[in-house]
Amino acid sequence: MRRDRPPFRADHVGSLLRPPELLRAREARASGRIDADELRAAEDDAVRGVVRMQEDVGLRSATDGEFRRTSWHMDFIYGLDGIGPGEGHVDVVFHNDDGDIEFTAPSLRVDGRIGVSETIFGDAFSFLRDNVTSAAPKLTIPSPSMVHWRGSVAALDEGVYADVDSFWSDLTDAYRDEVGRLGELGCTYLQLDDTSLAYLNDPGQRAYAASIGGDPERQHIEYIRRVNEALAGRPEKMSVTTHMCRGNFRSSWVAEGGYEHVAEALFNELEVDGFFMEWDDERSGGFEPLRLVPPGKQVVLGLVTTKRGALERKDDLMRRIEEASRFVPIEQLCLSPQCGFSSTVDGNALSYEEQVAKLRLVVEVAEEVWG
Repeated sequence: MRRDRPPFRADHVGSLLRPPELLRAREARASGRIDADELRAAEDDAVRGVVRMQEDVGLRSATDGEFRRTSWHMDFIYGLDGIGPGEGHVDVVFHNDDGDIEFTAPSLRVDGRIGVSETIFGDAFSFLRDNVTSAAPKLTIPSPSMVHWRGSVAALDEGVYADVDSFWSDLTDAYRDEVGRLGELGCTYLQLDDTSLAYLNDPGQRAYAASIGGDPERQHIEYIRRVNEALAGRPEKMSVTTHMCRGNFRSSWVAEGGYEHVAEALFNELEVDGFFMEWDDERSGGFEPLRLVPPGKQVVLGLVTTKRGALERKDDLMRRIEEASRFVPIEQLCLSPQCGFSSTVDGNALSYEEQVAKLRLVVEVAEEVWG
C-alpha cells in the first residue's frame, strides 16, 4: 500500500527544532553584529543539514524546517500586500502539565488592498527544491482562515474594506495567485496550516469566534468555503493537505475537544487531498469522527507527540492505527507526529536527538503497517 503522492505513509508536519548555531546567528543579526547576507548563509547551511537528516531517516517529504521564519504563520501573513503589524498585541494563554504560559502574539492591520507582489517564501522554496535528493520538497503556509482568525473584522481599515466580503474576495484572490506562483516554481506538495479548524471544536474557542463577529456554530463552514476559493484552479500536479492542531508553543497547547463539531464539513467539503490531525493525547478525543471520511481522502494520524521527548512504543502506535482503521479503511491512513517540533523559533522541550528518533519511529512503524 505504498503511496506515490503526498501525503505519504510516513510524513511530518513541517517545523523542526532550530539548531543552536542558527539561533546564535539570528541573535547576532538582531543586534547588528552580522548582516543579512551572513544570516542567509547560516540559514542555508542549517537547511542543507536538516534536509539531509529528513532523507537519512527515510522520510519521503522534506521541509526547510521553517528555519527562515520566526513563527509558522505571521511571516507569511506579513508578506501579503496590504497587511502589516498592528498596534498592540494579542495575549494567548497556553497550557501544559506544569501550568500556564502567556504568549504575546503579534497583531496585524489590514490597511491596503491585499495582494501578492512577490511570491511569498518563493526563494526559500526554491532553495529547498534545489537541495533535496530523494524527498519531495514540501512547503507549509498558513491558510487564509488564519488571517481572519488572527485579525478579525477589527483589523480592517474601513477606508480600504467597507465590508468583510470584499476583504475575503481579495484575500482568496491573493492566495490563488500565490498557489499558482508556487506551482510555477515546481511545488508539488503544499500544506495549509489551520489551527482554527481544530480550535473550533472547543466551546471556549467558539465563544472567541463570536467575539470577532463570526457565527460560532458555522465559522468552520465559512472557513472551508474560503479555503476552497483560495485553492480553485490549483496546479494539477500539486497535492494539498491541511494541518490542524490545538496550539503548539514551547510544548504547550491552547484548545481541546474532539473533531466531531467540524468533521462532517471538514472531510466532505474541504477540497484537499489529506488531513494532518493530532491524536497524541486525550485532548483530541477519539477516532469516531473518521467514520465521516469519504473515499479518496487521506488522514495522517498525528500519534507521535512533539511536545515531549519520551519515545512512543511501536506496539502502542500500531494498536492505535488499528483502532483508527475501524472507522476508515487503513489504506486511507498515514502516520506522522501530531504537530511541528518548533512552531515558533522557540521550539518545544525536547532535544535534537529525540526529534530525530521520533521521525525515525514514524518511518519504521509505517513500513511495518503499510509495507
